[in-house]
Amino acid sequence: MSFQAYLDTIEQRTGRIPADLVALAHERGYGADTKAGVMIEWLKEDFGLGRGHAMALVHVIRNGPGIDEKHVGTTGTHRDESAVLRLDGIANR
Repeated sequence: MSFQAYLDTIEQRTGRIPADLVALAHERGYGADTKAGVMIEWLKEDFGLGRGHAMALVHVIRNGPGIDEKHVGTTGTHRDESAVLRLDGIANR
């Protein structure tokens, strides 16, 4: 599953676009220095996300929408179309 597919599934499950969840995380004071476990627990408790989906969102909370170029255009499991993830929701594409 690609990073973008993880984010799209998160949107479908929570009814919130990824940008909104990132904003909520930042409002809570979560960012690059926050331990992943803390954010995973919050995403599990408040939104019912499992570890894999939560980790995709943790990456975006910590690093923004950019991903490593090595995943773009490959045939691997985590391949993506672009090195920049769309956080503005499925309907905006």
